[in-house]
Amino acid sequence: IKPGETVLDLGSGAGFDALLAARQLAGTGSVIGVDMTPAMLSKARHNAEKAGHTNVEFRLGQIEALPLADGCVDLIISNCVVNLSPEKPRVFAEAFRVLKPGGRLAISDVVATRPLSDEIRAQLPLIGACIGGAELVDDLRDMLVAAGFKRVDIDLTGGSRKFIAQWGSDARIADYLVSAIITAWKP
Repeated sequence: IKPGETVLDLGSGAGFDALLAARQLAGTGSVIGVDMTPAMLSKARHNAEKAGHTNVEFRLGQIEALPLADGCVDLIISNCVVNLSPEKPRVFAEAFRVLKPGGRLAISDVVATRPLSDEIRAQLPLIGACIGGAELVDDLRDMLVAAGFKRVDIDLTGGSRKFIAQWGSDARIADYLVSAIITAWKP
């Protein structure tokens, strides 16, 4: 995060990552958190007020239809939210739309290194645990490129498998999944 930037947090929840970004900006820029649940927005606003951050705001919206103007954001962050969307290409198209030229996407998420069965994908608890919606690395890269992004990097975090093994009822799920840092730039 660079001084003066406008940062967008996709699926901001209670505002933890948005508040960390606001702190890093030290009042020189602004942070916008978008979440689809009024209860989380209320919690995030309370947390921002409690922390004394005036450079952060939280908006009700969906990551597939962002409540922001075109080309108004320098950096998009998100932590394990994009894989919850059944419309990931639309999420990436919206991210591209709201980024300024030269802007970037830097998110963490869970990705699949092998195809997940339809049975795994259909289990609601696994979807909520960031497992059922995980995309194959190459498919994710293709979605980002199709949205218009350049310099797409997907950095796999192999050490995450031991934690992922604890998320489902079957530890073998970690044979299919890994955490990743995903970065992409808008030309």
